[in-house]
Amino acid sequence: MIEVTLQNFESEVIAASMHTPVLLDFWAAWCGPCQSLGPVLEQLEDEYAGRFVLAKVDSDRQQQLAAAFGIRSLPTCILLKGGQPVDGFTGALPAGQVRQFLDKHVPSEGAVAAEGSVQEADALLESGDPAAALAKLADALAQDPANDEARFDYVRLLIATGRLDEAGAALQEPLAREPRPLRFDALHHWLQAARAVQAGDWGQWKLAELDAAIAQDKRNFTARYQKAQILMAEGVWTQAMDELLEIILRDRQWEGDLARKTYVAILELLTPAPDKAKAHEGKSAGGIELTGKAAAAQQDPQAELVSRYRRKLSMALN
Repeated sequence: MIEVTLQNFESEVIAASMHTPVLLDFWAAWCGPCQSLGPVLEQLEDEYAGRFVLAKVDSDRQQQLAAAFGIRSLPTCILLKGGQPVDGFTGALPAGQVRQFLDKHVPSEGAVAAEGSVQEADALLESGDPAAALAKLADALAQDPANDEARFDYVRLLIATGRLDEAGAALQEPLAREPRPLRFDALHHWLQAARAVQAGDWGQWKLAELDAAIAQDKRNFTARYQKAQILMAEGVWTQAMDELLEIILRDRQWEGDLARKTYVAILELLTPAPDKAKAHEGKSAGGIELTGKAAAAQQDPQAELVSRYRRKLSMALN
């Protein structure tokens, strides 16, 4: 449990809510129902063992915060996730009802354990141990099969390390969803390219041979697509998109719009994941200004590359 003031609101509430839900309890010393609800919330914070943070706001002393959140009666509880209010309740609810409220938003024990495994996997991958990272990501999925972040990282690393059959098995569930999630569809395109290169006769061709075939016939879209798949399998993304763009410019409908779909898949694979720690910068939560004026951050080079190739696709289609 933490005591919240206007001075520590950003660090103790907004920043903390980027990775752990924060329950704001607006109370006052003179409020009888507040005195009843307080011990219930503290007991549940212990029971949930770190799956949410209880943040107490003395409404008399922190009137600016209370006004910003539009508090009209006490006690009022507001849950924040990702720097934003997502739900709340008023009154001294019994423990069972508060537990039901929390369970709608607070991660399960398995989800928390899975998140820890994902963080360990990131550290292992950073240190150059992909095998150990894969093991940690497999643990994360066992702990929380619904964790799409872990599944995406797991499949991506399986493909990158050539474990294609395992990647295909891990992709079966998300690919069966309707609608199919774009990022898993992107992994499927990459997996298909890796499999084609591994199994197809043309997969053994050298790029120079494909270039020679393309030089003889600029509309040899099969050779262009084969070259793009080889480049994809090797992780040479921009050159692969350049080759796909040549197909799109000449015949967008070739093989059922396959070149554009593959190009979009590469863009999805290259798009940087959002930085949760910075997601709240320049915004307000409940009317509280978080960071004041700040200089515009320089765009990440990877994000700039993705933007540039999105523009190329848009120009090709118009």
